[in-house]
Amino acid sequence: MSYRREKKGTLKGVDLQRKTPEQIDALFRDVLEQGMHGLCYSAYEEGQKPGSILTEAQIRRRMAIIAPHTKWVRSFSCIEGNELIPVIAREFGLKTLVGAWLGDDKALIEEEIAGLIKLAKEGYVDIAAVGNEVMYRKDLTEEELLGYLYRVKEALPGVPVGYVDAYYEFSHRPKITEACDLILANCYPYWEGCHIDYSLMHIKQMYYQALHAGNGKSVVITETGWPSQGTGLGDAQPSQANALRYFLNLQQWSAEENIDMFYFTSFDESWKVGAEGDVGAFWGLWDMHENLKF
Repeated sequence: MSYRREKKGTLKGVDLQRKTPEQIDALFRDVLEQGMHGLCYSAYEEGQKPGSILTEAQIRRRMAIIAPHTKWVRSFSCIEGNELIPVIAREFGLKTLVGAWLGDDKALIEEEIAGLIKLAKEGYVDIAAVGNEVMYRKDLTEEELLGYLYRVKEALPGVPVGYVDAYYEFSHRPKITEACDLILANCYPYWEGCHIDYSLMHIKQMYYQALHAGNGKSVVITETGWPSQGTGLGDAQPSQANALRYFLNLQQWSAEENIDMFYFTSFDESWKVGAEGDVGAFWGLWDMHENLKF
């Protein structure tokens, strides 16, 4: 059974209820074998969290696991060992979307910006992301973020530069949208309490809203995913079945419509429980012990 030959035209996507467990397994394996466009790289092992120093060994081990299944990887920081992620990704033949993490610590921001520029000038960055959901968290003002964006753009004239945030921010903040070479949009039907049956339709609406806001600029879905367990949010319910269905739907849509998409995420990371509740630990395709979950 070929994943690419699944029937088109349903708003709800792949109908797993009419498939046997063996057929579902074959679909999932087919996606992994054919490869995704992009995957968010989860680096933190159990007991680690942002601020922990990543080792080359752990980065290389996890990269070896995911490299056969994706063309691109996305990283989120350029310090504390994260700067090794795009370097090692290149060794595996992968393209990179490399992020500088901008928070409320101005000294750390300077380290991140310097790290991103250095990596890009050394040839390890295909797309540079200056900040992730900074406006959503209100860590900086819009003017401060624009200052960092234009600094990086000036330093890296040959590299596409953008800012990552929720899809709707690009409609609300035209100055930021104008400053970006491309639109880097996070799209999560789950976090908007969407029922799994309507999640495919909902993310398409998110994507086209970002595309409209970009006024001709290309849109990359920088994050999307569905948790495999935990406490639900509105009509959105975490489960193995829902997470697998969402993954298959999104990969089919991405392949059919040529959507550049980074799935969130590669490995479960328990530190995210602090910010997101119990679902935070269960967004990976692989568990925290690096075993494939589906």
